[in-house]
Amino acid sequence: MGQELVDLEERIISCRKCPRLTAWREKVAITKRKAYLVEDYWGKPVPGFGDHEAKILVIGLAPGAHGSNRTGRMFTGDSSGDILYRNLFQYGFANQPVATHRMDHLQLSGIFISAVCRCVPPGNKPSQDEIVNCLPYLWNEINLLKNLKGVVALGRVAFDGFRKLMADSDQPMPENSFHHGNFLTSCYRNLWLLQSYHPSRQNTQTGRLSETMFASIWARAKELIT
Repeated sequence: MGQELVDLEERIISCRKCPRLTAWREKVAITKRKAYLVEDYWGKPVPGFGDHEAKILVIGLAPGAHGSNRTGRMFTGDSSGDILYRNLFQYGFANQPVATHRMDHLQLSGIFISAVCRCVPPGNKPSQDEIVNCLPYLWNEINLLKNLKGVVALGRVAFDGFRKLMADSDQPMPENSFHHGNFLTSCYRNLWLLQSYHPSRQNTQTGRLSETMFASIWARAKELIT
């Protein structure tokens, strides 16, 4: 299983299925943000990251332009990652509360982190065709993570992406709208789905997602696998 995930990672990194996303991620990696001018940007699709024996799969939207597209690791190097890894550490899913770069010794326990799209989209808005192109990678990860018990979907796009995969596998989930804290169970491998607002700066700075609200997701996730 470990080698299969490594092989999948290599396929993801070399992907060029979406011309618009390929051009954008590479442009961002060249122009850079002023604060990171001396850094070498990753500028490629970002593979999943974490424990190959994971019981929980975390699904996000896509790499951030100057976060994962710079560092090459999911939720690493931006404000979304700051709140995510702080909570994962608090609930015993990570060995440290910060994630700054790929060689920072961060290790996850019981968690694997992925996304609906692996390339940074302009305006954080991938097209439906781009989502369809990328979802098979997520489906492969789900099937290679044999110990999975459930999924935490960070945001509406992640929620919709997982539900589409279930529907496409002829295992549709119950009709349900996206709402923070909602809980569903799928027919596919009996995986549960826990919904959370995405820990984006837009959500945290406006108060739509508070520290307490986000912490409650990880407390529940911990209970579900204990």
